[in-house]
Amino acid sequence: MFEKKNISKLSDEELLALYNSSGETAYFGELYNRYIPLLYGVCLKYLHDAGKAQDAVMQLFENLLPKISHYEITVFRTWIYSVSKNHCLQILRKENKEIPVDLGAKCMESCEVLHLLSEDEEDGERMEALKNCMEKLPERQRISITHFFMDEMSYVDIAESTGYTLSHVKSYIQNGKRNLKICIEKHTG
Repeated sequence: MFEKKNISKLSDEELLALYNSSGETAYFGELYNRYIPLLYGVCLKYLHDAGKAQDAVMQLFENLLPKISHYEITVFRTWIYSVSKNHCLQILRKENKEIPVDLGAKCMESCEVLHLLSEDEEDGERMEALKNCMEKLPERQRISITHFFMDEMSYVDIAESTGYTLSHVKSYIQNGKRNLKICIEKHTG
């Protein structure tokens, strides 16, 4: 069948393809083991408990093993990162705990637009202007802005779901924010 020592030299894509075609657990096990430190770090970041983080990493493996072949994965590293983050968020939701939010760069990035998106009744004119201006944005900017601010997706998640490159996603969001601000100021100024 396969030699254990040789599978460690295979790429992520090769291991995934071999697992999908053969169903041999060793292929997915090898692939998953490469990312355990990353997954543990993600789980620890969200769960703030070493034991729970270890359990989450094991649960992920058990959950993914029978289902992995149903997913269309282009880059395993970014896919598994998103899956582990979402798994931790589900755990926190089940426990009814607050979900930690990193208010660093993303807040600086989004505070202006979040202010525009606040549904303050006194600011109905501004909300109407925002809706009109969103419709006027180029499609890629509108999609990226919607995913980032309204769906709260990361740059990586947006790139994966749309097929845009990471640098294009960043550019579309920056340009879209600028265009929205200019358009809203014209309508409300």
